[in-house]
Amino acid sequence: MNHTEQEHPVQSGSTFFKGAFIGALVGAAAALLFAPKPGRELRGDLSEKLSMVTDKTKEVAYTVGDKASELAKTVGTKTSDVMATVNEGRQNIMSSVKEASADVSSEVSNASKDVKDQAMDTSSDVSREIKSTTNV
Repeated sequence: MNHTEQEHPVQSGSTFFKGAFIGALVGAAAALLFAPKPGRELRGDLSEKLSMVTDKTKEVAYTVGDKASELAKTVGTKTSDVMATVNEGRQNIMSSVKEASADVSSEVSNASKDVKDQAMDTSSDVSREIKSTTNV
């Protein structure tokens, strides 16, 4: 990122729309204030525009609230789905580890028995060899 990009980061689309909305409000207020109307009529127009802006703001706030609620529900659902998948994977891994552990334990036991049997056979062979050598 170059120096200019660091000093002036790109703004998101929502920032642009907020600025445009505020600019429109300021422009509308300025147009009403500088319009050649009598004071009573101007106050009536300002009151009407203010109530219209208030109504629009309430609509936007309601829509944003609904969308946020839907988003929260979706995030909650997705989070619980991910957690279920993670728990299932964890259980599968644990069962695989247990099976592998049992297999290794069985193999070690069999190998230990084989070594013991071979040691006994070798001991018997050595013992016979010693007896045959000493008897000669």
